[in-house]
Amino acid sequence: MTTTTTIPQTPPEYDQTRLIEQPDGFYWQDKLTDKLYGPFTTMLEAIQDMQYRGETGYEEGESLEDAEAEIGISDWIDPETGEPAEDSPPHLNDN
Repeated sequence: MTTTTTIPQTPPEYDQTRLIEQPDGFYWQDKLTDKLYGPFTTMLEAIQDMQYRGETGYEEGESLEDAEAEIGISDWIDPETGEPAEDSPPHLNDN
């Protein structure tokens, strides 16, 4: 008895990628950077890796400062230690 798996349809946003079959397995390539990912045992595994979007919490257009403020990282660095002034008294401007 053979189990068949349907390969999912690739969404249009993946037009910048392509699948490549080589003797050692399947790869997918980002056409914008020419970076090659793989090898994968099956084409399905390559497609799943290509479509995987890790939960980074990153929002497109978000600056580093916005992301740090969202998670509570202080924007002032202590000049003596080089560390965020999280546990220091509030920073007062010199002016």
